[in-house]
Amino acid sequence: MNREISIFKSGETALEYSVIGKGFPVLLFHGGHSSCHEEFGYQRLLDDGYSIITPSRAGYGHSSPITDLEQACRLYKSLLDHLTIDKVHVIAVSAGGPTGIVFCSMFPEGISSFTLQCAVTKPWLAPEDTEFKMASRLFKPENEKRTWKVLAAMNNLFPKLTFRMMASSFSKLSYSEVQKRLDDHYADAFRRMNNRQRSYSGFFIDLEQSQCDYSKELAAIQAPTLIMHSQNDSSVPLSHPENAKALIPHSELCLLDSWGHLLWIGKHSEEYDQALVSFLSRQHG
Repeated sequence: MNREISIFKSGETALEYSVIGKGFPVLLFHGGHSSCHEEFGYQRLLDDGYSIITPSRAGYGHSSPITDLEQACRLYKSLLDHLTIDKVHVIAVSAGGPTGIVFCSMFPEGISSFTLQCAVTKPWLAPEDTEFKMASRLFKPENEKRTWKVLAAMNNLFPKLTFRMMASSFSKLSYSEVQKRLDDHYADAFRRMNNRQRSYSGFFIDLEQSQCDYSKELAAIQAPTLIMHSQNDSSVPLSHPENAKALIPHSELCLLDSWGHLLWIGKHSEEYDQALVSFLSRQHG
């Protein structure tokens, strides 16, 4: 997928970002362990005539590790100003949920719509949780490059086995039920994901920001909002989309019976694509 990668500078602060496609702009805040090289969900948006702007969120890729979320959001707004973009559809994915929530609450006049995809919307992993402790060891900045290199090598050699080993991290279903919801392309899509992922210092920033309560910011969002989630997600529990639906005034909930957290993989990915583009087409820039 060909895209233009650039660095936007504001004083001593750097923001890496990509732009791909032509048409009404979508500002996409990627999930954890990702960057401006993200690909999930892009093709359908491009086919339907949208352009996609993807900043590497704070601490990811070549972006400065800004720990203050409001400061980071002001930087993302400065990027849009630099690109002379007045209005965008905003999509926030997984651990990028808090970024999207705060951004949309801070700059309501520039938001045509907001979409949350399997997103964190309230306090998430707690420091005492096993998942938090494991992530803190595997993905701390001095270890993360080695972790992803080993995972990618294993995934390239044994794509289906690696997926099976990791499936429970993403799905509440038994593996036999997961298999019923997969298509012929699942293993390669998962392999390519693990080959492009890195954590840098960004995931530690995500873990810190996911301890916060975003109720005030959610209630301040004015844009029409689509909340997309898999009912079988084990990474981000259903309490997160339910929380967003209860607090965002103009919101609708789209629950999919997909296999798990990664909405873009499996038989339900087409249903996900259609729900998203249908929602976006109903909004006016």
